Amino acid sequence: MFEEKFGRPGKGNDKGKVEGLVGYARRNFLVPVPRVGSWEELNAHLLEQCGKRRERRLRAQDETIAERFERDRALLLPLPEAAYEACEKRTARVSSLSLVRYRGNDYSVPTEYGHRDVLVKGYVQVVIACGSEVIAQHARSYEREELVFDPLHYLALLEQKTRALDQAAPLVGWELPECFAELRRLLEARLNKGGRREYVQMLRLLETFRLEEVTPAVEHALQLGTISFDAVKHLLLCQIEQRPPRLDLENYPHLPPAQVRTTQASEYMALLGEVNQ
Repeated sequence: MFEEKFGRPGKGNDKGKVEGLVGYARRNFLVPVPRVGSWEELNAHLLEQCGKRRERRLRAQDETIAERFERDRALLLPLPEAAYEACEKRTARVSSLSLVRYRGNDYSVPTEYGHRDVLVKGYVQVVIACGSEVIAQHARSYEREELVFDPLHYLALLEQKTRALDQAAPLVGWELPECFAELRRLLEARLNKGGRREYVQMLRLLETFRLEEVTPAVEHALQLGTISFDAVKHLLLCQIEQRPPRLDLENYPHLPPAQVRTTQASEYMALLGEVNQ
């Protein structure tokens, strides 16, 4: 019933219908050149233009393109259950620096996957999988010889080697709220070297929770004066579970105790005097 005919790379005349539609979309959807800030915004613009195109009626047709397509859809085979992955796939091996090379650039993965074989999928993003698990996702770089880091990938190693915290290349340019730096300063002032490790442990909460969730917990801990990883984690979980925090400071002997003066009974006489007036 069908005879295969493969198109040659770079030969537009082999698939004229496809090339013609690409030219139509370029002339009608991309002229003048749209000004967008991201690929997602460009895709949204193209989707909107396609929707408008579906509502048009071609010459000698009584129905719109969308109406005609719905009639054709009933005769088409259903789509596969699994979506087609419109990407380039390449196998690679993780380096000793937890980097995977793809198209002339290096992308980070968690340090636990060092020296392992992975599958790289190149979309607008770069997705790296090991076995059936996706272990890293990065915005794709179209430069050359660029290092694309995710700071979270290296925190487990930095927890063991805290002296490298200030020199670690993956953390360069990592912008965090000011309360994080304040918490680190107080931790190191009270615990010395141990404070640096607790700070990295607190950063590792970002492996599980969003920055928008961890930041209020850090700010709350600073307000309460409970400067420790355990306190931040407890406040974070209470915030998510919507329950009141219960901090027992006896478990944290390094924290300065709160000094509350005992009220004298005679001081209540001042309140009675105000009532009599």
